[in-house]
Amino acid sequence: MENAEHTSAPFFARKWWVLLSVGIGTFMSALDGSVVNANLPVITAYFDSTVAVIEWVVVVYLLVVSGLLLSFGRLGDLRGHKRVYITGYVIFIFSSALCGLSPSPEALIIFRGMQAIGAAMLFANSPAILTGNFPPTQRGQALGMQATLTYLGLTVGPSLGGWLAHLFGWRAIFYINVPVGIFGLLACLRFIPDDRDHAINETFDWKGALVFTAGLVTLLFALNQGHAWGWASPRIILLVLSSLFLLAFFIWIEQHTPAPMLDLGLFRRSDFSSSVAAALLNYVCLYSIAFLLPFYLIQGRQLSPAQAGLILTAQPAVMMVVAPISGTLSDRIPARPLATAGMLILAVGLWLLALLEAGSPIQQVALSLAVCGLGIGLFVSPNNNTLLGAAPRARQGIASGILAMARNMGMVLGVGLAGAIFTSVLARYPAYQAEQALFPAIHWGFVVAAGLAVFGAVISLIRWGAASEKTRA
Repeated sequence: MENAEHTSAPFFARKWWVLLSVGIGTFMSALDGSVVNANLPVITAYFDSTVAVIEWVVVVYLLVVSGLLLSFGRLGDLRGHKRVYITGYVIFIFSSALCGLSPSPEALIIFRGMQAIGAAMLFANSPAILTGNFPPTQRGQALGMQATLTYLGLTVGPSLGGWLAHLFGWRAIFYINVPVGIFGLLACLRFIPDDRDHAINETFDWKGALVFTAGLVTLLFALNQGHAWGWASPRIILLVLSSLFLLAFFIWIEQHTPAPMLDLGLFRRSDFSSSVAAALLNYVCLYSIAFLLPFYLIQGRQLSPAQAGLILTAQPAVMMVVAPISGTLSDRIPARPLATAGMLILAVGLWLLALLEAGSPIQQVALSLAVCGLGIGLFVSPNNNTLLGAAPRARQGIASGILAMARNMGMVLGVGLAGAIFTSVLARYPAYQAEQALFPAIHWGFVVAAGLAVFGAVISLIRWGAASEKTRA
């Protein structure tokens, strides 16, 4: 852990420069996702394309990132996290420029896939870099501050993206990554210590990586398309069965490989496995909000997208403030009460959202979102601290990849679950009552999400024994 004590700049310990360097990449990647999503209608109109085609700009990014997180986390353990992280930065910057130059929707989709490769390298290695450069007594604080930069990117993304697209066109939302990325790349080259000395001398499990990527991408694609194709359609059933077969085959491979890509022994540690489960549920709830509330605000309340976007910032704004505080607290007190309280508060916020009606004051909507933001911000940093602290140093890349994968899986499951409930309730009403059906559909989506948050609180409450309450080195 000597890197954590090392200093290289006056008045500022090296570990804080590492946090700043990684934080730039965190902010840039979060900003990129929210900016692109907010400008899909603009891109669709520019190319005179269809929503069905342009939505692949988002879908291909999600599938590629999710499928490669575990592989790049493992590669970081084997070759050094800094080396993989820097490579990801270069790919992300170069592909961002290509996205801005795209002459067609098809080219943009291809370049977004390239961009996702770089993003996966960043996502899978940034927590491991922070864990390796901060002592255990400050790990939660570092992860909390990184979460703050994530939420800052999510908060300013829609408004910044709208401003850039209005002044310079949609291509500017990709070009902005180039100067920001170059600055972050130079900071990483200068301040992140070379960690190849800590890399482990094992071979990379290519067979496991390929089978896992195929299985997870197939599953995520099925979950993503279930809303459009119908959850009981033959195509969805075939995709789900194929993914389950591939993932089961992956587990068999890992059990019979001397140097597996995924150390299944990590999941035998209750603090690790339950932290992953709780994180997954937390992100399912988070993205259920992201799916349902725009329908309430735009279709139900007839607000403009700009007005809706302003109200939606109440949640990430609170998360941005609370996350570093809860992270710092998790270095000083047991993480279990913080994570449990966070999930319970999130459940309360989701229940408040479920109670919204056609005439509810906008202040009530913002307050409910703020309560959700408080719960998520209180939960995420202590839970991440426990998850990463439960993994040995030689498995930090795998742990980081699993953490990022839980976030992406939660996004797909949250949108898929909320979408399935939403459409199922709407289908029970005749077409001429579609407007009246909107609010019950949103209500039941939030009720189910609130139940999942309570379940997550139970997992957080019972997961750690007395020996696990201490922050691990």
